[in-house]
Amino acid sequence: MHVSHLTLHDFRSYADVDVALDAGVTSFVGRNGQGKTNLVEAIDYLSRLSSHRVATDAPLIRAGADQALVRAAVERDGRTAVLEVEINPGRANRARINRSPLPRARDLVGVLRTVVFSPEDLALVKGDPSERRRFLDDLLVLRTPRLAGVRADYDRVLKQRNSLLKTIYAARGGSRDAALATLAVWDDHLVATGTELLDTRMTLVADLAPYLGKAYEAVARGASRDDARAVYNTPLVEEVAQRPPRDQLADAFRAELARRQDEEVGRGLTLVGPHRDDLVLTLGPGEESRLPVKGYASHGESWSFGLALRLASYDLLRADGDDPILILDDVFAELDVDRRTQLAELVAGAEQVLVTAAVEADVPALLAGATYTVAAGEVTRAGRSDAE
Repeated sequence: MHVSHLTLHDFRSYADVDVALDAGVTSFVGRNGQGKTNLVEAIDYLSRLSSHRVATDAPLIRAGADQALVRAAVERDGRTAVLEVEINPGRANRARINRSPLPRARDLVGVLRTVVFSPEDLALVKGDPSERRRFLDDLLVLRTPRLAGVRADYDRVLKQRNSLLKTIYAARGGSRDAALATLAVWDDHLVATGTELLDTRMTLVADLAPYLGKAYEAVARGASRDDARAVYNTPLVEEVAQRPPRDQLADAFRAELARRQDEEVGRGLTLVGPHRDDLVLTLGPGEESRLPVKGYASHGESWSFGLALRLASYDLLRADGDDPILILDDVFAELDVDRRTQLAELVAGAEQVLVTAAVEADVPALLAGATYTVAAGEVTRAGRSDAE
């Protein structure tokens, strides 16, 4: 799978741009603020309908414009599909494949698969649990696109339930009893969608484990494949076996909601569910010496772990039968020469690798390929103009 053509209209800094791309390695080189990351961000957006840089769509729209358009021609198994998304902040986005509208924009998710390495990966390791939950859910959806609907349904139910909890706190008498009866209905919805999300997350972490160990061994000096570990952490498995059957997990979820109902009403928040869980990352050669990466790992170890998570994601998606597009967004400037070489060796065989760098010297020789210069809104291929 690779992108052969990218068109942007009013996306980020670009009023209009068209770029032809080849399989293999392509580097976009330019000083900071010139728009090189905007190009690869657009391709990643088509994959996940979200940005690896910002949490909302509004910053993706060029100043003064009302909407943005991202279109890409994707080559796969000798066939070409044109993917397109119209980004409308505050309104529903619209998506098309080969000019045919899709019922929902989220139906586009997973048609194109990308794995992004970026400086933000350090936050994945050292940041809040929300960063790691997002990492898991994004990977889940790329593997199984229908889970985008499950995640959206869970978020909708969670929002409604939180609103109802605030209503119950303020209610009295019969109105409170009625609201509590309604809460039981929302509990059922929360358990149904939340259990599926929990179950698939735990399965994903188990599937990712062997690839994570192998990847960390490859990028960290002197490491073994037993050093790095990721464990899904939820209070719902404290009373049952690890990775329990889904019906057992649902029973535990429902029981915990009942146990904490008074606390939830008092705080007006849902305190139980996958939106509160974490992916615990640890390092160490054995159980007794294993320590959390967050708070204990050095800067270099944290970087290596972040890279290993992305490499493991790439290897897992490849094992599923697809070769995702690899995006290395300004990562080489953060790595020493040895780590640059190691990473280049690990990704050089991908069908398509897109690299951004401030200077061409940052790109390892092993990743030599097509090079575009990005400056003042112009994207120019070495030796000829490929974009207006």
